[in-house]
Amino acid sequence: MFESQLHSLPLKQRGKVRDIYAIDEQYLLIVATDRLSAFDVVLPTAIPGKGAILTALSNFWFHFTRKIIPNHLTDINLQDVLPNRTEYDSVQGQAVIVKKFKPLPVEAIVRGYLAGSGWKDYQKNGAICGITLSPGLQLAEKLPSPIYTPSTKADIGQHDENIDFSMTCNLIGQDLAEQVRDVSLEIYRCARDYAAARSIIIADTKLEFGLDENGQLVLIDEVLTPDSSRFWPVDQYLKGKSPPNFDKQFVRDYLETLDWDKKSPGPILPQDIINKTAQKYREAQQRLM
Repeated sequence: MFESQLHSLPLKQRGKVRDIYAIDEQYLLIVATDRLSAFDVVLPTAIPGKGAILTALSNFWFHFTRKIIPNHLTDINLQDVLPNRTEYDSVQGQAVIVKKFKPLPVEAIVRGYLAGSGWKDYQKNGAICGITLSPGLQLAEKLPSPIYTPSTKADIGQHDENIDFSMTCNLIGQDLAEQVRDVSLEIYRCARDYAAARSIIIADTKLEFGLDENGQLVLIDEVLTPDSSRFWPVDQYLKGKSPPNFDKQFVRDYLETLDWDKKSPGPILPQDIINKTAQKYREAQQRLM
């Protein structure tokens, strides 16, 4: 499903991966499609089964992290919102009904290993988001302790930008910024330990938060999926090398081999890349769940 087509509810937004429909003033229906974005560009090729995997994994982690922080999931039955059988069948397994919260204008990123944009920043100036690291670290090396490295939330087609903690304080206030940082680190540590027992390294992850009507922090969007995290197999990990992965880094690595300026429109993925990506997402789900 590249795009959902629900006509009984007003479409509020098509994001990079999720289609958001308004139920009423309090609730939203969110459909995780099979779209894939890389370098903040939505690619024209869907990954079969991806939306269902993202939904199942996010729901699993939302329940897993409830002891740390409340989240946007509700107990409302999908069939009560979509009584039309055709519409229900079209999104069943890929849709959740959530409470609407005010999203914070930052993405909360926690890194336990040097990879991605963090590795690039470290190579340039020995630091990530204003956090100075020891010299001589290698690609994919485990950090002494996880670090919180927030970024801006860019519009579709625009690139997120790493920011330092002081800028986060300017955006949302120091007390809230500290709470987001502390909760993000706690979620990462708990998930990291759970995944390690199942032979997966969570190298880093991106979280999103909102505020409820009382100004309380709530976990929203998605949690610890192959779209928002780097998953590496424990038995194939070796610092100094980019490890095999169970996430969309596989697609990013392929795209880096192309003559593409990382602007829309993105290139069409060949069938073998589609198949291998779908397989990696399935394996992440099977190991973690």
